[in-house]
Amino acid sequence: MKRQGESRKEASALKNLLSARKIINIGTWNVRTMYETGKAAQIAAEMRNYKLSVLGLAETRWTKSGQQKLATGELILFAGHETEGAHHTEGVAFMLSREAQSALVGWVISNLVISPRLIKATFRTQIDKLKLNLIMCYAPTNNSDEEVKEQFYEQLQGILMELNSRDINVLLGDFNAKIGTDNTGYERVMGTHGLGEMNENGGMFLDTCAQYEFVVGGSVFPHKNIHKATWVSPDHTTTNQIDHICKNTKFRRSLLDVKAKRGADVTSDHHLVTAKLKLKLR
Repeated sequence: MKRQGESRKEASALKNLLSARKIINIGTWNVRTMYETGKAAQIAAEMRNYKLSVLGLAETRWTKSGQQKLATGELILFAGHETEGAHHTEGVAFMLSREAQSALVGWVISNLVISPRLIKATFRTQIDKLKLNLIMCYAPTNNSDEEVKEQFYEQLQGILMELNSRDINVLLGDFNAKIGTDNTGYERVMGTHGLGEMNENGGMFLDTCAQYEFVVGGSVFPHKNIHKATWVSPDHTTTNQIDHICKNTKFRRSLLDVKAKRGADVTSDHHLVTAKLKLKLR
């Protein structure tokens, strides 16, 4: 059956993004801004270089919401401040490969309110009734007002509450959350391979993961610290793990690896973080 506004040829070309036969790569990256000439093309080049099917982007600084097709074929779904004359701050997006575009079911900015910090996209999988939901986030910094942080988590939880627990759900983005290595009390949602020490944002982040049954991938897989750090200070002396990719625990085995890629470069103080996914039914 073809979707409204779709040709028969396009309908027959619909594909799935996740299957039991193939590993796909997804990623998250705080790019600091896309409000620069040529920046989107630069990001797309790195996306192709690392063979990513979907790349979540934080701090895009684009205003309004919509979609944009690049000359190289990638599709950008984006959300930003909607008010007229708004400052170019915050903003989130998904950049989709051609493969991901053919598997896209739909996307929303937020189930509750229009937000420049949250965006969700849904894709087909090999199993007809099983969908892949990706939720891209850009959380306030640890020093932000408590009211701002609470508002973000209320909006995020509004989206998580409406997810189907039978689907494959992935939470990714810049959470500005350090979770550390001590998983006491959080054994079900994190391992012991994190980095640094937990901060206040880390506690809020882990509490949300525990409530909605997500496991933090970057804390599960043993890697060298240089492949765990996702942010580097301007003087290159301090590193933190504040960007994360999480998977709902029901399909935890479908998450094969999470790793920071230090070679990717778009003039950001954040590293690209990638994950390998493969459909594995429990």
